[in-house]
Amino acid sequence: MKNFLSFTTINKIHNDWTVIKNHCRTTVNKEFTDNVPSSEFKRKLLISEHSPIRLLEFDWSWKEIKYWVSTEWARHKFEKFISTQRTDRTGEDRNKKPQNALVNFDGYANAQNCIDAWRKRLCYQATNEARELAEDFKYKVHEIEPEFADTLVPNCIYRCGCPEFKSCGFWDKFVKNHADINMFDINQRYKAANNDFYELIKNKERNTSDKNGTT
Repeated sequence: MKNFLSFTTINKIHNDWTVIKNHCRTTVNKEFTDNVPSSEFKRKLLISEHSPIRLLEFDWSWKEIKYWVSTEWARHKFEKFISTQRTDRTGEDRNKKPQNALVNFDGYANAQNCIDAWRKRLCYQATNEARELAEDFKYKVHEIEPEFADTLVPNCIYRCGCPEFKSCGFWDKFVKNHADINMFDINQRYKAANNDFYELIKNKERNTSDKNGTT
């Protein structure tokens, strides 16, 4: 089993924000410019989910994940490339492969694809293994595209309430822990959720380091 925060390899990010911004300008009858958009513009555009965010694209790999976890992620609407178990390709009997056999998974998705998929996989109704991959991706991408990473939130944060048949209780705890903010303000809600998330990641990192005897 890999240590926490060692799953995701970011292969390539197509993130020419000047191009993205210019196509936004076209939609409001403005000419292209060479100006690089501000962090505030990026954040607003991503939260609004207007169509030019689909020009922001991510290519990543998850190495040696369980086959059954790869099938959970394969349900989402983006390109994915998963290492085969075909007998004629591997020389091994596919019928004898267990559900926890390890496979490699490459994903290629635009920002909208990710926002949609991560709403479900950051949810605590997802399996721990699938959610761990979602968390790791968000954390790694934050180093490069922080405004984008901060729009990857669980469905209850996205929708300001739990839409599941049976709630895991996360939303109720979140509201209770942040009684000082206006939950109907998406910026306040996302900021609080992201502060909680990155603090959670730091705690997991510390626990992993302690178990490995490192500092």
